[in-house]
Amino acid sequence: MEQPTKEEYLRKILLSPVYDVAKVTPLQRLDKVSEKVGVNVLIKREDLQSVHSFKLRGAYNKIAGLTKEQLAKGVIAASAGNHAQGVALTGKKLGIKATIVMPNSTPDIKVDAVRRLGGNVVLFGATFDEAYAECIRISKDKGYTLIPPYDDADVIAGQGTIAQELLKQDSHITHVFVQVGGGGLAAGVAVYIKQVMPSVKVIAVESDGSACLEAALKSGEPVTLDRVSLFADGVAVKRIGDETFRVLKDSIDDIITCTNDEICAAMKDIFEDTRAISEPSGALSLAGLKKYVKLHPELKNDESVTMAAILSGANTKFHTLRFVSERCEIGEMGEGIISVKIPEKKGAFLEFCKKLGGRAVTEFNYRFAKVDSARIFVSVHLTNGREELDSIIESLRNAGYEVSDMTNNILAKNHVRYMIGGHTPVKVNERAYVFEFPEVRDALLNFLETVGTEYNITMFHYRSRGMEYGSVLCAFEVDDSEVDELNRHLNELGYEYNDVSDDLSYTQYMKP
Repeated sequence: MEQPTKEEYLRKILLSPVYDVAKVTPLQRLDKVSEKVGVNVLIKREDLQSVHSFKLRGAYNKIAGLTKEQLAKGVIAASAGNHAQGVALTGKKLGIKATIVMPNSTPDIKVDAVRRLGGNVVLFGATFDEAYAECIRISKDKGYTLIPPYDDADVIAGQGTIAQELLKQDSHITHVFVQVGGGGLAAGVAVYIKQVMPSVKVIAVESDGSACLEAALKSGEPVTLDRVSLFADGVAVKRIGDETFRVLKDSIDDIITCTNDEICAAMKDIFEDTRAISEPSGALSLAGLKKYVKLHPELKNDESVTMAAILSGANTKFHTLRFVSERCEIGEMGEGIISVKIPEKKGAFLEFCKKLGGRAVTEFNYRFAKVDSARIFVSVHLTNGREELDSIIESLRNAGYEVSDMTNNILAKNHVRYMIGGHTPVKVNERAYVFEFPEVRDALLNFLETVGTEYNITMFHYRSRGMEYGSVLCAFEVDDSEVDELNRHLNELGYEYNDVSDDLSYTQYMKP
């Protein structure tokens, strides 16, 4: 693989032909966010590219540099997201054949978008890895040139044109926050800034469920994560690129990770300031900026500080917003979730609500289970964040209540709060698991046919969240001696899963 020097990368970026197809996107001040966090905050609007993503830059820069012979044969890429549209539009612009291999699980909206741009779509396999393997096979068989999504010098240089625009648009920027998936965007931005204005701090931002750069920095080399969170699918990469890591390890000043809830809060912030609906990975950089300021309070109200984040894309499914709207308040600590044990007697609900001191209750779940005590699931509106939630929990405990903080409990937020019933009155040996599986036709049927014929299912919860992967909470009646065999069976299923039998929310609300 080509390994340009930093000076060579600078030259590649300065001479990039991306503006044959890309536009110089606005750098916009976020007034409400700036006031909220206490520093001047700008956002780079890459969502305004024709394909609503920065990926067009890297794809075009790579393809435009191919030889006439390579262009005549055509190009190919494996992608279920923004890279696919970038390659397809580039092919249309240059009048060449562009083939995109996409997993069968790819939503129709993305497949249709690529086809509208003139891309030849090949649907293959259940996962990206299977689609990528087919992409390699077709490339060798047909002689198409493979266009990588991030781990390529020309792709990196194309993305680096964003940094060139940033510094021209505002030379007073002191911090730039850039999201990391495979690392192409971050590498391009960082290598340019450190050559032109090394005083500007470049902060890499990762989803804490797919922090492949952080893992590589700790190991000193790229490593493969066992699994990744799929919510911010644009950065859901298990392994940082070799070339992107080589560039980034010497070009970034810091790295920060964010939760899905923090990403949702940043999506809300972007909407309120711009009326733009970001995709989750597109808002990741702003989520990192907000978290960074919290960790560095000395930066607040310093007029010399100007921070920029990159809104990298806005290709999201509308139904994803249901999940975002539920979680954004938690992401900025505007809502706290607690589990409380109260006496099962008349007036107990009223007495509990009085103890909350008039605070607004945003959710209240209860099911009669025992004659002496009840377990209630409560969400409370917060005006003073974590400090207020800690105060509520302390006051309730001082009043004699048993309280558990569920604000960061994933199982509680994804499943338990929506379930009916409670503890089963029948004593059974039960193991509980959370599964993730692709949201394709018959996926749920296939799941049930595979797991439901060997073991008795004792609990089941599933609801589509409008994303490419669904989440199922499922419990099986199984003796301890059978657990290893059950896990072997689940491994054969091929879906990501976790044993949650010891999770606090499960044991408090569901466990027999």
